[in-house]
Amino acid sequence: MNPACPRRSFLKSLAGLPLIGAATSFNIHVRAAEANNPFATDNPQITRARDVALSVLKPTPKQLEHGFRLHNESLVFESYGFAPRFAIDGGVIAAAMKSGASDEELIDLREEMSMSRGAFNARERKEFLDAFRAAGVTCIFQNTGEEGNDPMRLVKRLAHFTQATDHMRDDLFKAVKPDDIVAAKRDNRRCLYFTGNGVPLKHHFENTRDELQLIRLFHQLGIRMMHLTYNRRNLIGDGAGEPGDAGLSDFGHAVVAEMNRAGVIVDVAHSGWRTSHEAANASKKPMVASHTTCAGLYKHFRGKPDAVVKAICDTGGLIGICMIPRFLGANGDIGAFLDHIDYAVKKFGAEHVAIGPDISYVSRYDPEERAKIPPRANGRSPLSLPGARWEHLWPADDYRPKPHATASLAWTNWPLFTVGMVQRGHSDETIRKILGENALRVARANFAG
Repeated sequence: MNPACPRRSFLKSLAGLPLIGAATSFNIHVRAAEANNPFATDNPQITRARDVALSVLKPTPKQLEHGFRLHNESLVFESYGFAPRFAIDGGVIAAAMKSGASDEELIDLREEMSMSRGAFNARERKEFLDAFRAAGVTCIFQNTGEEGNDPMRLVKRLAHFTQATDHMRDDLFKAVKPDDIVAAKRDNRRCLYFTGNGVPLKHHFENTRDELQLIRLFHQLGIRMMHLTYNRRNLIGDGAGEPGDAGLSDFGHAVVAEMNRAGVIVDVAHSGWRTSHEAANASKKPMVASHTTCAGLYKHFRGKPDAVVKAICDTGGLIGICMIPRFLGANGDIGAFLDHIDYAVKKFGAEHVAIGPDISYVSRYDPEERAKIPPRANGRSPLSLPGARWEHLWPADDYRPKPHATASLAWTNWPLFTVGMVQRGHSDETIRKILGENALRVARANFAG
């Protein structure tokens, strides 16, 4: 996995993994228990990843049935992530290349297709909805922005997801208020709650009040949570990748206050440890690290140490445990993910833990579509810009995730995350909080009608 792009699809790693042996007694009793599985699927990509996770967990039939039932009954609201990605249209992109489209135009076209193509393509819409059903997720706190603070850059993805939910509203709608999420569960529907992935700033620098005006505007567009920083330093504070970690700026304090006032959740998932701690001290409403890990269990710059997590929890907020293997530890698999949940529940209380995957399912048809696109003359993919984006600042490391690790944490394995928590001895009440009730509580505490 390229450390500059940790959310890249794991399709290639899955292709090299054998299915769990169908003749084993373990597999026989698992298959028997899955007879009443409400998340059953005939999608081989989803099944293969599910088999990998089951081979790690090895649940009993009773644990499997309990987990599936509990997952089906519970509100599943992930604290940060991505809806399933649609396959691109390789023919359209190849034609755009032939007509002389620039690198930036091709990237924009790829993103638009991956985020909204299912609104107009029946095959991709079915693939999308099948993945959603297999995962048993009601609502995703959906990243609808990009890293950074430029308003026009942030609005690009917001436009794509607005288009998708406008045109797919019978199957997928934009939740405007927390009660919409509850209604979606009641009506067996799916929805997205928008996060912007950055605080929109004018960069006019005339006065603080003027610079903060776009926070309210983006809230009116549906954004309900914002990162204070990405991995680098900005006017608000230092990102998680900055070695100095100078903390929250004076202007950053004003940003936190305005987000509290406007009803936008403060998110420090990508902020430095000191910046995160100072933001927690400044926030008057529950705030989050929406997709992170416990640095007290495994030290990584994208995790949060105990003191920072406690400060976040003291606001009434939460941390969402993510599913990026390199953030979780040496094994980096579903077992390591569950270890972080166990640690957070024991240290900080079940009411402050959620799941923020930071990964997505990618349509199984995407590889065949990409095969239609000719390479550039220099051999480089036309769908990627040269070099890593400036904001990423991923420190080099020698971590090499095991293929089974990434597959075991597939987004569509959500029901097995619940099975794993059942195995670990968590009560149904605790599991329901982690699956979605905590995220809903924080959303309600911040909501400004």
